[in-house]
Amino acid sequence: MPARDRFIRSVVLSAAILLMVSAAPSRADGVAGKPGPRLIHLQHAALESSDIFKGPPETVTMRSGFVVLLPGQSVGRHSTRGNEEAVIVLAGAGEMRIAGGAVLRLEPYTVAYCPPLTEHDVFNTGTETMRYIWLVAKAR
Repeated sequence: MPARDRFIRSVVLSAAILLMVSAAPSRADGVAGKPGPRLIHLQHAALESSDIFKGPPETVTMRSGFVVLLPGQSVGRHSTRGNEEAVIVLAGAGEMRIAGGAVLRLEPYTVAYCPPLTEHDVFNTGTETMRYIWLVAKAR
């Protein structure tokens, strides 16, 4: 399968995951003012990072974004604080480097999980632009 087709397939899959995660009603009775289902269209050729969901009132607790990293770039060391994070890789190759030494190898169609209270950084270690979606939700 050509790289472009794989990338488009991965974007569609990731958007479907986002829709499934965000579309679940927070309460069965559908109280007014609670987030409702929505669909986000990502630009497969985007040149810069962007927010997807910014949290309440768009979602219950989840925030997410689309990241574009050029070869050799990183997002910068940061902590999940009281949140858990998932990184869904769409294109490119890299690493999630966890404080303390763990390294998660990232490539298309991989999903990395980072638990609460964990410092980490994501690096593009490849020769192509890396694109991924991050999802952060408050841990219980």
